[in-house]
Amino acid sequence: MAITTQQLIQWKQQGRSIVALTAWDYAIAQLIDAAGVDLILVGDSMAVVLGYETTLPITLDEMIYHAKSVRRGVKRALVVVDLPFLTYQESLQQAMHSAGRVLKETGAQAVKLEGGYPAIAETIARLVEAGIPVMGHVGLTPQSVHQLGLRQQGKTQEASERILQEAIALEQAGVFSIVLEHIPADLAMQITQKLSIPTIGIGAGTHCDGQVLVTSDVIGLAEKHPPFAKVYTNLRETITKAVQDYAVEVRDRKFP
Repeated sequence: MAITTQQLIQWKQQGRSIVALTAWDYAIAQLIDAAGVDLILVGDSMAVVLGYETTLPITLDEMIYHAKSVRRGVKRALVVVDLPFLTYQESLQQAMHSAGRVLKETGAQAVKLEGGYPAIAETIARLVEAGIPVMGHVGLTPQSVHQLGLRQQGKTQEASERILQEAIALEQAGVFSIVLEHIPADLAMQITQKLSIPTIGIGAGTHCDGQVLVTSDVIGLAEKHPPFAKVYTNLRETITKAVQDYAVEVRDRKFP
């Protein structure tokens, strides 16, 4: 049975943790779906996997291309796709068009937008009203990297209160879940307890309703990873060694 947005909300009520990872192609999506991940995010973090320094350059067409590949590999998990930078901030019409394209062309079940300021909350409310499931994202928002940097957010009382109010506004706008990125654990706990929808943490402590990491960090493909990520294996070393062994055998005429 495919997982739905309503199931995630039920799991929060039941105290069942939600497991989420990112994916960028068919092979990775198929593997992590079969391994039992509940939610697969086709995140604009894929920009880094594709060689960009930040998430800003990736386009909607690129996101849709990769999301279609991911969706073909998934049988069970809920697939959520990030709307990339400047594909939803200009106007409600732009946001509706971008989100609609994602759902129509990829088969994904939801989109994710960054930010909780009033204009974004209003946009999300209209998307939800139109039947488009939306995941929110507050705290460190990588699309604002030139404004916020990549440092932890919500460390002052004022910043903490602002993020809390943004999360509340997003729930009122109709999001089915919210990503809390790189904020203090006590703030994440406060938000999680306040909301009736699940929070998915990334660098936000243990008190969220679920956790998400970038898969290239988890499996050790990334050259560098954020301080809150955990590397469970090192595929960079494994792949490098396999290719080196293959090259030696070809040059020594031991393969085939």
